[in-house]
Amino acid sequence: MRTRWLLEYHAGVQMESLRAGVSVIVPVYKTTKTLPLLVADVHTALADTQHEIILVDDGSPKETWVVISSIAAADDRVIGVRLGRNSGQHSALLAGVRLANHQFVITIDDDLQNPPGEIHNLLKAIRDDVDVVYGTPLVIAQKGWRRWLSWLSRVLLTSSFGADNGTNMSSFRAFRTSLRSGFDAHVGPSVSLDSLLAWSTSRFASVRVLHDRRHDGSSNYNVRKLFRFAIDTATGYSIAPLRLATLCGFTTILFGIGALCWVFSRQIIFGNSVAGFPFLVAIITIFAGAQLLTLGIIGEYIGRMHFRVMNKPTYVIAEIVSSSNDELN
Repeated sequence: MRTRWLLEYHAGVQMESLRAGVSVIVPVYKTTKTLPLLVADVHTALADTQHEIILVDDGSPKETWVVISSIAAADDRVIGVRLGRNSGQHSALLAGVRLANHQFVITIDDDLQNPPGEIHNLLKAIRDDVDVVYGTPLVIAQKGWRRWLSWLSRVLLTSSFGADNGTNMSSFRAFRTSLRSGFDAHVGPSVSLDSLLAWSTSRFASVRVLHDRRHDGSSNYNVRKLFRFAIDTATGYSIAPLRLATLCGFTTILFGIGALCWVFSRQIIFGNSVAGFPFLVAIITIFAGAQLLTLGIIGEYIGRMHFRVMNKPTYVIAEIVSSSNDELN
């Protein structure tokens, strides 16, 4: 009965008319101390605006859900959502976006690096010719390697759907909730919210915002996760890697033809051939590397197709908590 109610509630939110105001979506993972501060700051920033805050627990330890559920039970403007397992930041965002009740959505991280006081700057930038606005930090309060990898991920994302200002993207966004109609069907695992938004619109913009240091703990993103996200984005929403594999194949063919011409011309002109073993090893290594790269790229696409065929869910909502539980049950 609980699962059936969750599905009916999820579908009902999708179909009902949106109310004026703002839905603030916060993906939460292993965070406890900053959540009460974040909620209070959002309420202060949107004091003159109808709003709701949706805290999505992305498979955190139970301490995190205890904090989220207690906040949601005491505040009628907060909804707590617990996913059944860790599905990734963008999957958690998608779950929150699909539950949003207001006309505009704000996505913000749980670490208070993006001050909620900047929300109005994002909302003001949404005009008739703009559907999505990113808050681009004036100064990024992150380590050098993290800034570089994040920039690389944004470049790959830009090449995936051709947005002019892709390098200005960030996790601090504002967009029209109606855009979710472009990705209301099953989208499979390892999603990218930015790519999904690009399915619905090409009208993106960015504004400069403040970016503070983390108030507690450290980032859950490391080199491996950032690299994985970049690969998922590139293979999930673009055929650019396949074109790269084709280009790599043509390049190695041209290199092989050039090497063959060099061997023959050396024999004809100088009367001696190229030293055998080192040259052979170098050629085999280059061609083997190109083949393995191509197979790896094709394998990524086949893997994503495999998960789509299995209908692996993007996320599973295990529980929803609100102070108005009587209305939800």
